[in-house]
Amino acid sequence: MALQRIGIIMNGVTGRMGMNQHLIRSIVEIRKQGGVALSNGDRLMPDPVLVGRNRDKIAALARAHGIERYTTDLEGALRNPDDTIFFDAATTQARPGLLKQAIAAGKHVYSEKPVATHLAEAMSIYQAAKAAGVKHGVVQDKLWLPGLRKLQMLNEAGFFGRVLSVRGEFGYWVFEGDLQPIQRPSWNYRSEDGGGIILDMLCHWRYVIDNVFGKVKSVSCLGATHIPQRWDEQGKPYEATADDAAYATFELENGVIVQMNSSWCVRVRRDDLVTFQVDGTHGSAVAGLTDCWTQSRVNTPKPVWNPDVRNTHDFFGDWAEVPNTSHYDNAFKVQWELFLRHVVEDTPYTWNLLEAAKGVQLVELGLQSWRERRWVDVPSLEA
Repeated sequence: MALQRIGIIMNGVTGRMGMNQHLIRSIVEIRKQGGVALSNGDRLMPDPVLVGRNRDKIAALARAHGIERYTTDLEGALRNPDDTIFFDAATTQARPGLLKQAIAAGKHVYSEKPVATHLAEAMSIYQAAKAAGVKHGVVQDKLWLPGLRKLQMLNEAGFFGRVLSVRGEFGYWVFEGDLQPIQRPSWNYRSEDGGGIILDMLCHWRYVIDNVFGKVKSVSCLGATHIPQRWDEQGKPYEATADDAAYATFELENGVIVQMNSSWCVRVRRDDLVTFQVDGTHGSAVAGLTDCWTQSRVNTPKPVWNPDVRNTHDFFGDWAEVPNTSHYDNAFKVQWELFLRHVVEDTPYTWNLLEAAKGVQLVELGLQSWRERRWVDVPSLEA
């Protein structure tokens, strides 16, 4: 067994998502386990260089996690032929330029989503990567969440029969900042800074729906800015210009209807921060991030509607939990390992920049639907 090195330029990993999910829980954990197993028995060891604007901040992050290399010189990092992958988790607005810069330098690119704020921009990144012949991927982490993997297994096993509908609920209450400190960055609520829950979440719902339930055919979306004033990290009030809630319905090519509510203005009284209920002719299932419960056709109770009598039936008791029959690793880490194998061994990999563009497309069409107050068809994107 030989140990192969692969150099990764990691940009934007001082932010919450880049640091926690991509650096600490993915790359650092892969290094701790001795690298990624390759088909020939070798191990592939990531050797990251952390890139950021604040030298003290990235130096401290590198020291804390045993990373030897860090720099504030992105152009210099891109010139290093020993680092073959560029990863970005910085701001959405800067991402198109950074990805194109890395592609021009001959780097394979892996990116957080959304890759852009407009479809034309997202497609131009994909076309640039395709023309350069570099490998490319976009983070679509929710596909490897235990709850969704269990839903996929049920679907593949034919548990649902004919799927009729999917109802998704995502969100929680994000503090305004006057009474309690904010737990999401203030830019999320300023459209001029790339904020908005439609831009943030419809990219997710596109790949979840396409991969688990069926291809999206059309969309009807209503956005809202429920909280018009918030307070920033310094405790100063500001006008919230971005949507903080979205109520979307999707018609799929296979006839399934998907409803997704996404909100930073909702208090949670459900099993998880995100739940998906799938109803089919032969059974139903409800999945959260990790757990999944089922109710089959023969176990469906017969409720009686009587508003004059308190209903004492335990509806939750009629559901059976899907057991953990395998180990579920961190979803971000799983996709990192798949992308690294794709770069080195050319293994199949479908979660690329074209898929990223589809997410941005759905964002644009959702915003159009809200603006024009109508259903909007989702045309196919050519590879």
